Amino acid sequence: MKGSILEFNTGTGKGLIAGDNGRRYSFDAAQWRDPTPAYAGQKVDFEVLGDTAAAIYPDRSAATGDSSKKLVAGLLAILLGAFGVHKFYLGYTKEGLIMLLVFIFGFILFGLPSFVIAVIALIEGVLYLTKSPEEFDRLYVIGRRPWF
Repeated sequence: MKGSILEFNTGTGKGLIAGDNGRRYSFDAAQWRDPTPAYAGQKVDFEVLGDTAAAIYPDRSAATGDSSKKLVAGLLAILLGAFGVHKFYLGYTKEGLIMLLVFIFGFILFGLPSFVIAVIALIEGVLYLTKSPEEFDRLYVIGRRPWF
């Protein structure tokens, strides 16, 4: 059966999967059959044993792996990042406005805040481009991680 992980606690090794049939199944880390760690929001393929999930694998067919979004976001961050363009592109409107306003009004303080925002954008661009497409999706698209 296919579904997605709703929650997974690495401390206890317990988690919850929402099956495509609308039911929820509990699972423990021993049933995870992949060397990469499980995370909330991840699409999975699993076997059903009553109310529990067993033999859980990541659903590789569900992974977007869309490197174009990663590439565009990385280039926007490097080239126009001080204006927050990459944040707007990824749907982080609040963070984009913060970067834009700090950059514009930073010149009042001799440009130091504007320089800091430009450096942050450059670092984010490099981070975006060095991540794998799956990791980029997990962190910034699915996980909605707004900074670094």
